[in-house]
Amino acid sequence: MPIHDWTRVRANRFHDFHQSWTIAIRNALNGGLLPDGYLAMAEQITGGPEPDVVTLSLPIKPGEGATGGLAVAETPPKVRMQTQSNAVTYARKANRITIHHPDGQVVAVIEIVSPGNKDSKHAVRSFARKATEFLLAGVNLLIVDLFPPSKRDPQGVHKLIWDRIRDEPFELPPDKPLTLAAYSAGTTITGYIEPVAVGDTLPDMPIFLTPGRYVPCPLEATYQASWDVFPKALKGPLLEPPK
Repeated sequence: MPIHDWTRVRANRFHDFHQSWTIAIRNALNGGLLPDGYLAMAEQITGGPEPDVVTLSLPIKPGEGATGGLAVAETPPKVRMQTQSNAVTYARKANRITIHHPDGQVVAVIEIVSPGNKDSKHAVRSFARKATEFLLAGVNLLIVDLFPPSKRDPQGVHKLIWDRIRDEPFELPPDKPLTLAAYSAGTTITGYIEPVAVGDTLPDMPIFLTPGRYVPCPLEATYQASWDVFPKALKGPLLEPPK
């Protein structure tokens, strides 16, 4: 299923699709992708930013350890770009938000970018700031942005987030203006970036449970499942050939 051009429709239509996609991702994670001791919940208030899906680690009994997922050292995520910074070790010594959840510790957040996250300078800066707060609080992050850069984020949301962590050059390929970005929030914050474009098939992206272990997020399969139930009457503009 190729990625559709969601700029062709009003924001409320993407919001409807967004809601369905969020639930599809949650269901896939809880349906066997997450190892024992972890669960995913949709749209939870975490004490910090409000994400689409949170992955929780349930309390571990003495003598037990949370395991499972793929080891980065054995199965590195397949992405086009990778970057990392260990400078945040010192930044974390400052006062930062602490994220708690009554059902367990928040270990990862999935955020699907909506038009509202990018419709003003304040909105996009707030999004980047809150994403950085998650990472500095030790919460892993997966961001899916199917909207092209604007004058407020000329190199996409990853560049805005990473500029708050480490100042280094970054440019999206001209033919791949959409961004998938997974971050592991260990002592070193590592970003795994996969640029995509309208018409591409969505690759699986890692959801990190610990700095060294992750599970693949089935973006393509869940996107397809959500598209299958998206109202037929609203699909027309999204099915038109590229201009």
